[in-house]
Amino acid sequence: MYDWNGLKAVCSDCTKCGLCETRNNVVFGTGREDADILFVGEGPGEQEDLKGEPFVGPAGNLLDDMLSIIDLDRKSNCYIANIVKCRPPRNRDPLETEQDACIGYLRNQVVLIKPKIIVCLGRIAAKRLIDPDYRITRQHGQWVEKNGIWMTAIYHPSALLRDVSKRPETFEDLLSIRAKIQETGAKI
Repeated sequence: MYDWNGLKAVCSDCTKCGLCETRNNVVFGTGREDADILFVGEGPGEQEDLKGEPFVGPAGNLLDDMLSIIDLDRKSNCYIANIVKCRPPRNRDPLETEQDACIGYLRNQVVLIKPKIIVCLGRIAAKRLIDPDYRITRQHGQWVEKNGIWMTAIYHPSALLRDVSKRPETFEDLLSIRAKIQETGAKI
């Protein structure tokens, strides 16, 4: 187990999978390192790879808007990370082997953050963290408790950019997250 500085250092030098060969930057995570709410996406896209920060392109702008609906902000009261820390080519889904190579970094982040709530952004994160058979269209917004942490999944912001018909469901999921924050006493 690493402290924050050690984890960032080892992650930035990682060569455990082929994604290291095409990355511009390791996208470690952003936000408050003692946040009670952790958001986890699947992996960085092109803009994230260039900037070294998760969710900074159009999907990131939408995520920021979604967070503001429930009084969250990436800089002050939540943390945002991904399953994999390097961009898969052409923004494809990260392969199982790539997820396996990187998941230890996320687990270490979870230990350091000690969140009360984890929100998976999209099916890849939900399948990895909640249930390998997770079906985002049927199970989004449902809560499970694992190791004392409340977990749910919502549609990935990129999916909401492609299919605006999913936005009303996501609004309801956001309200459920706000209710869970209040129920658990999570600080915001």
